[in-house]
Amino acid sequence: MEKQNIHILTSQPSVANHFVAELRDVRVQQDSLRFRRNLERLGELLAYEISKTLPYTPSTITTPLGNRHTQLLLEQPVLATIMRAGLPMYQGMLNYFDQAFSTFVGAYRAEEEGQELEVNMEYMASSNLNNRVLILADPMLATGKSLVKSYKGMLRHGQPQQVHIAAIIASPEGVAYVQQEIPEAQLWLGDLDDHLNEHFYIVPGLGDAGDLAFGPKI
Repeated sequence: MEKQNIHILTSQPSVANHFVAELRDVRVQQDSLRFRRNLERLGELLAYEISKTLPYTPSTITTPLGNRHTQLLLEQPVLATIMRAGLPMYQGMLNYFDQAFSTFVGAYRAEEEGQELEVNMEYMASSNLNNRVLILADPMLATGKSLVKSYKGMLRHGQPQQVHIAAIIASPEGVAYVQQEIPEAQLWLGDLDDHLNEHFYIVPGLGDAGDLAFGPKI
């Protein structure tokens, strides 16, 4: 696994460790409001880290007492997420990139006993991606199949100039698959876990992020 395009928040101690720990904790998970808030907080932290790599332009701001020179974003990115689990994390990123355009994808696992995991994608509402910075957020990077399929579906709406993929918990298998299929992407992770189990869930992971945030699906 190549490391040069992977950035992990918990690789050094910070408040991000607390937010990730609460997401994992089975006791704290009983509070769906706090679970969503922690997804949002980590979206904010990842947005801040990504912002350090984006293009800026010199600007002058007029204050009541004079002028101040600074650097401002050359252009807001396009934020994309995979519904439904990605919505709180996306909102955290939107809190920081508050003028960003947005892209939404409806993709889900088609799980059948004894069959290889397949991904269905039934909905997409996308902004123009041509020559834009794209940030694709999905809290759980497990196999990477839904993320890769969503990204490749987005490309009919334009070719981004930069691609950033943000996840809160990732598996080594998912990271390797994304690196293989989207080698141009920078990966931004909250934490990198041990492996996938036989049901394609991340271990130790945190369970089903969508169910914990919004209630069990039927």
